[in-house]
Order: sequence, then C-alpha cells, then structure tokens
Amino acid sequence: MATAPRFFTMAAPPATAARAPGWRTGLACATVLLDLALLPTAQAAPTGPAVLDAGASDPDKLGWMQGFPPPEDKRIRYTDSDYFSFPKLRWTACHFRQLMPTVGVSRGTGAATPLPQQLDAGIDALPFTPLNTATRMTWAQSLQANYTDGIIVLHDGVVVYERYAGCLEAQGQHGAMSVTKSVTGLLGEMLVAEGVIDENETVGTIIPELAHSAFADATVRQVLEMTTALRYSEDYADPNAEVWQYAAAGSTLPPAPGYRGPRSYYEYLQTVRRQGRHGDGFGYKTINTDALGWIIARRTGKPVSTLLSERIWRHLGAEQDAYYTVDSSGTPFAGGGFNAGLRDLARLGQLLLDDGRAHGEQIVPAAAIARIRAGGDKRAFAKAGYALLPGWSYRGMWWVSHNPHGAYMARGVHGQALYIDPTARVVIARFGSHPIAGNSANDPTTLPAFDALARYLMTRPVAAGP
Repeated sequence: MATAPRFFTMAAPPATAARAPGWRTGLACATVLLDLALLPTAQAAPTGPAVLDAGASDPDKLGWMQGFPPPEDKRIRYTDSDYFSFPKLRWTACHFRQLMPTVGVSRGTGAATPLPQQLDAGIDALPFTPLNTATRMTWAQSLQANYTDGIIVLHDGVVVYERYAGCLEAQGQHGAMSVTKSVTGLLGEMLVAEGVIDENETVGTIIPELAHSAFADATVRQVLEMTTALRYSEDYADPNAEVWQYAAAGSTLPPAPGYRGPRSYYEYLQTVRRQGRHGDGFGYKTINTDALGWIIARRTGKPVSTLLSERIWRHLGAEQDAYYTVDSSGTPFAGGGFNAGLRDLARLGQLLLDDGRAHGEQIVPAAAIARIRAGGDKRAFAKAGYALLPGWSYRGMWWVSHNPHGAYMARGVHGQALYIDPTARVVIARFGSHPIAGNSANDPTTLPAFDALARYLMTRPVAAGP
C-alpha cells in the first residue's frame, strides 16, 4: 500500500478545556476525557496564548516520548493530570494501551481481507462552504483545521482516499472516544433483533442490582435512545458534576485518601438517581451506554469486548486486533474506551452500509441496521438543543441526520467520526485530536465536507468493489 503524504499547515480555532482539580489525575482524568459529551453548543474561545496549529502541534515535531528513555520533559505518564490535555493528547490518542489497563478484541487467526484501492487525486481540492460562513474551504484544508490524525474514504467498498498524520500510521490504533457508544449500540440493536434482549423490558428486571437506581424502570429502548431521566451532569467546568464521581469510580489508580465511593462502572451505576420522567427527551449521558454494556453482558454472559470479537470483529477481515480500556474490575469502558485501526473502523462502516453482510455472511441482522437508519424521535432530540444538528435524531446510540441521503454517523470528541451515506454508497472514517473536545468545534467544517464529498463521489463511476 502506498503511504499518503503527511500534512498540516493551516491554523485552527483556539481551544478551551475544563481542568480537573489536582486530585483528579491519571485514569480518573482519562475516563472523563474519553467520555466527554458531544456538547450541544459551541465552546467559548479561551484567553491566553494562541493554541498551536496542527503542524506546530504534531507530536513528532514536539518530540513527545522519543528516545530510550525519553527526556524527562518529553515524557507522558497516565498519572500526569495533563496527559490528555492539548498538545499532549495528540500523542496520547494513539497510545492508550501504553498508559493504562486494557482488554483485547481479537480479530481471529484468519488472513485480513484486502481493501481494494482506486485513489482519487481530485479529492484534496474539493471545495465546500463551512456552516455559518461564506468563506470557501477545500477538503485538504478541512483536515488540517480539524487536526485530523487519519481519514479513509470508501466508495462502494473501494478506498478512494486515505491519509495519516499526527500520531497515527496505517498500522497504528487510535482512541475512538464516543464512537464506542455506537459500537455498543450496534451490539445492543443486534441482540434486540435476535430476541436475546426485549427492548420493552425494564433495566431493573434484567439487572436486579439496578432496581434501586434511576435505571430501574427505564426500558432498554429508552437506554438505547438516551431518553432516560437521570440526575447526572457532564458539565466538565463544574467540579461538583456527577461526571467526576463517575471518573473516580472508573479509575484503576489507588483511590484518594478517605475516598469511600464506588470503585467500578457497575458500582457507580447503582448510585444514579432519577431526575424527570423517562422518555420525555433526549439527554446525552455516557452512563446510558455503560448500562447497556451491563445489559449485554448479563444477557449474553460475555463482556462487550468478547461479544464484539466473536460476533463482528472476527468476521470483518480486520487487519488488527482492537481493544478497550477497563476499570479496576476489568470491565470494558462501553461508553468511550474502544481503540482500533482506521481501516478496520472503515470496515465496520462498510458492514453497516451493506446491511450487516460481509464476505457473503450475514453478520448483523439487517433489521438491526434498518432500525438505526430509521432514526429516533426528532422532537425528543430537539429538546437537547443541538443547534448544528437541526432535524437530527438519535437511535441505537447512532446520530441520524435525516438528510436526503439518509446519512448517519458515530461521533466522538476531539474529532472521531464514522459517517455512512447509504445513497452515495460512501463510508468515511476519521480519527483526530482537535484541541477542543466538543464536536461543535469541528462540525461546521466536518458536516458540509462529508456531504460535499459524498455528492462528488456520486458523480464518478463506481469502482469494482470487493
């Protein structure tokens, strides 16, 4: 495979990030940053020194973790409170398994299935207009603006574009952040379609340990669509927000002196209390996905890492094993801990594009993917106030655009994306390390760029697929 050139020249918007109090270090901080909410409103521009652009913040250029051992001022440790802060995050995003406990997702022992290539040199110059501006931008410029670490585009199963930068190479792996939620949601929808899980069953019935929590009388469907009524804040600027308690529960580090709180994801879920009425509106809360991960494990007898390997990853023709970060009990972080190779993430997208079939095998029930594509309740979603996503909805832990092409996507902070356009037969997988966590920082370029590329590819002949 020819390696595409590395890139970066264009400056990007400055970043803002809430900093945890000093005791919230290491993995507690990591847990939070891996599950950061996809903020519904734009983040305010910070004050202080200008943030390095994508070129200047390249981890190789900055010398992070180079040498044996690296110089002290270039080392990144997971016990450092800033190890996932910009610009260090531009290295960390590709190296979580060097820093914290993980569990593997095996690709099996078979040979990888090659992805055919027909690279299109014209894509870099493709113009589009970002949201809320009249200034045109090219596809290549958008990658730089969004601190893209890697991006691959499939058109009907054929690679038409592939680029790597920052910390990522073709053989490397990258944190998927909240794209993880959509992977967990896919497993959940698969089990619902197969009758293993009844979507109308209450969570407390499936998991008696949650019978006294806010999840008790929520249905599986409400969990899948995040319309549960939970007293849980993911406001990272608020030191008293519940997300910090969740982070502490998920940490594998020794607890702070005097800490008597939960020591695992499952223990924390049992403490969540009700706020409002289930089903009233969409509320993006990571703990829904970890509750779904528990439901999946309880009904199948397998953690999401094992189930994903057995039911999907071993059947994709994947090139690499994937992995999850885990808590101190070894529970995979179903809400944000998935890491994978870029090409394999694209293979997963192609599986959805092909209605659950790969290599002549029905891996995921077509009905499960049809349910995701149909989307959820637009009115419930609108209540959450995502100004950049008008008319969208959320179902099966996937974000559904309801645009003329029926595009839907998995989204993760700092620029992670898996975009599927069924009409154009296009899959776009991207890993990034944008200094601003919330997707509101990159959506104005990402969404019109993806749509413009899909429309462009519809005008060219479809290459012979696999």
